[in-house]
Amino acid sequence: MSDKMEFRAEVNKMLDIVINSLYSEKQIFLRELISNASDACDKLKYLVLTHPDLAKSAANLQIKILPDAEKNTLKISDNGIGMNRDDLINHLGTIAKSGTADFVKNVKDNGSGIDLIGQFGVGFYSAFMVAEKVEILTRKAGEDKAWKWISNGTDGFEISEAQKESNGTEITLFLKEAEKQYTDTIYLRQIIRLYSDHIGYPIVLNLGKAGEETVNTGSALWARNKAEITKDQYNEFYHHVSKNFDEPWMTLHFKAEGNLEYTGLLFIPSTQPYDLFQPDRKNGLKLYVNRVFISDKVEELLPNYLRFVKGIVDSSDLPLNISREMLQQNPLVAKIRNGIVGRILKELKNRIGKYDDYMTFWNAFGAAFKEGIYEDFGNREEIASLSMFHSTSDQNKLTTLDDYISRMKPEQKAIYYITGDDVKVADNNPQLEAFKANGIEVLLLVDPIDEFWPQVLTKYKDKEIKHVSQAKDEFKPVRDNAVKAKDEDLQKLTDFMAKELNGEVAKVTVTEKLTTSPVSLTVEDGQMSIHLERLMRSHQQQTAFASLRVLEVNPYHPLIIKLAEAVGNKAQKQKLSDMTRMLYDQALIAEGEAIKNPSFFAEKLSEYMAASF
Repeated sequence: MSDKMEFRAEVNKMLDIVINSLYSEKQIFLRELISNASDACDKLKYLVLTHPDLAKSAANLQIKILPDAEKNTLKISDNGIGMNRDDLINHLGTIAKSGTADFVKNVKDNGSGIDLIGQFGVGFYSAFMVAEKVEILTRKAGEDKAWKWISNGTDGFEISEAQKESNGTEITLFLKEAEKQYTDTIYLRQIIRLYSDHIGYPIVLNLGKAGEETVNTGSALWARNKAEITKDQYNEFYHHVSKNFDEPWMTLHFKAEGNLEYTGLLFIPSTQPYDLFQPDRKNGLKLYVNRVFISDKVEELLPNYLRFVKGIVDSSDLPLNISREMLQQNPLVAKIRNGIVGRILKELKNRIGKYDDYMTFWNAFGAAFKEGIYEDFGNREEIASLSMFHSTSDQNKLTTLDDYISRMKPEQKAIYYITGDDVKVADNNPQLEAFKANGIEVLLLVDPIDEFWPQVLTKYKDKEIKHVSQAKDEFKPVRDNAVKAKDEDLQKLTDFMAKELNGEVAKVTVTEKLTTSPVSLTVEDGQMSIHLERLMRSHQQQTAFASLRVLEVNPYHPLIIKLAEAVGNKAQKQKLSDMTRMLYDQALIAEGEAIKNPSFFAEKLSEYMAASF
């Protein structure tokens, strides 16, 4: 008796995309199914380390391909770990468990999903591009029951008990009439050698009366001599290990020798995964010990800021039965991690000089990479040297800290920055007016991590790193014959404004830093920045310790001069009150903040605009 079940939410919509729109090359389905079979063999091989009773089940691990031209079917089987009923429901009844909706949205937004397929774990469903029906017969290692899963990709799926003599999974594709070429052994051999030659288990193709042939080389790619490996082979291994479909931006193949020996084959993708900043994202490299698969994603081998790096590490110095707990405590793992990080940073240093090439990496992963300035004490300055920043020098081209220093004015002793949500908004902040007037370049930092790393990297190559608010009046604009409000009147005006804005600002002060704006907002030294407070609010974090702002007024601005002159006139009191509120709102808008009473601001603005004609 079989159980009929429906695919979970949005899966039918997903399948339609996968089947009809996703892949430019249909033959990729075979790579996906072989890759899954290889993973199943890896998992069983590892399980035997802790369950020796399963050793017999893991003997002669291999992947078999059986085409049948008469029946128009293609069978892909393995003798790996297999699945039970719950596995079938959880893994095949739900596409991209945590990302279905995001996947559909990305495909719609981008017009094609070819670069997204590996990010959402939907490779198995590519089988429906060539098959009108898919049947799975599987038995989990160590269990007695076998199960059959059947689906046509549209009307849900059926699961029933079945008979299978040994563990593993057998997938039968009932091919569509137009896809008969996938029963041609010559064509299949070509596809397997193109996409799956690196697979570490024999891929055995059934040739019918001519017997069987092991098609792939079956050797671990990372263990081979680099000179013997082609770019295409590296790329295909990247696709296998990352489940991505883009081309790697960087391929790093190395062997560390000495007291600690290990081999690494690492890749940096060229496109950002959808979940790069999701807290529940699983990161890490695949770990092998003497070519025996140990764990799928070992987070201890990579710091979090390098979570986008994919690949494998194979060590002969770690114990074969190393556990999760041992990985976390093993000093050799820490040494391997330090070695990997060093090699990645060195490779980035070699490529940062090629701006357009480096920007491919930076646009995809820069915001994550910069987290290392905050997190990695030992490599902090080196990570900063490899980071790119927007600046007031050229918004169309990012700069390094070293290039910034090379352009510093002789009298300038610090690197200055301002934070914000958007480059243009940050560039137009009134706080920058004095800097621009004096030709002082300012970094425009717009990523969330930019609020934090300057707190730990306070100097770079003996140059202090300062927020523009810390500059005080170091760069006063040159004001030839400028008219300024009288000091006595200014004092009265700032007192009046402070009283009007009581509870909304800490104080109102006079500043020399403004040139064209009448007012600006800042905070006192050591207090939470306006941008950081906004970030915390957006993440529903408590802002109980947020500081009240400081409203700075420009004593040279014609409006401030007129207000200062009118402050003692009782007849002008209401207008002064309205103007104070409008100026404060104007300062909030310049900071990217919401104003308290938009209708009041709009009404008064219209009133004053009408009066100007």
